[in-house]
Amino acid sequence: DKLIVEEIPLDGDDAEANVDVPGLDEVPRTFHGMFRFNATVMGYASQVWIFEVLEYFENLVKSVDDAVRLHTETQTLAVSLSRRPGKGDVPFDYFKSVMMASFRSLVPKEWDSEHENAWLWFWKLIESGLKDVVGKPLVYEATLSTFLQTLDEVTILKLRKDIYARFFALAPHGQNYFKQSTTRLHFIVDKVLELSTLMYRSPKRVVEEMSPLGLRHVGYGIPTDLFRPFVRACNEVLLEVLGGHHDAAAVS
Repeated sequence: DKLIVEEIPLDGDDAEANVDVPGLDEVPRTFHGMFRFNATVMGYASQVWIFEVLEYFENLVKSVDDAVRLHTETQTLAVSLSRRPGKGDVPFDYFKSVMMASFRSLVPKEWDSEHENAWLWFWKLIESGLKDVVGKPLVYEATLSTFLQTLDEVTILKLRKDIYARFFALAPHGQNYFKQSTTRLHFIVDKVLELSTLMYRSPKRVVEEMSPLGLRHVGYGIPTDLFRPFVRACNEVLLEVLGGHHDAAAVS
């Protein structure tokens, strides 16, 4: 209830939003367009990372009523920001300043203290989540890559079997949907391991691959309530294999 978004078009797919930086004589009418406009006026156009946050912004807003989804979206963005050029802390206040200026410009008559407080609360929530993660994924990537490279065939085979055993224990009805050959089931686990490492290197690519895959499974009639138990099973088994020799956060 705190976020009031219906009167502010967030969709960045229109012509205005596709313009890299609008001219100062053009006043945009969408959030994406106005954000880029204000970023230029306020001297932040060289801060490439704020436009990366802008790409994720709509998904963050849409996830505000789902804590798990919001956490996932925030962490994905944090991984992406961790690969930005340069060093030092990310000046998140830059994004907040441009964001608030853009909202005020788009709906000046409707804007009031409730809107102001709601969006400040929202950004504080996102910023806190980003600060907890940004910078760490580079270390996690090295840890996970090293760990996976040390696995021998015997360990990998056990890992594959244990993941499915754990998943079926967590969600027994999942057995009704995993009726493929052993080779195919092993391929799925191997793909999970591959994408786990790739997530640190190219989070956008992983999201682009996984989103249509998830939608296809929905189209196949796979219950979406099986997704999280499967992820949990993968995490738990991998963490057990990691033991105390590696940083468990690299997996989770």
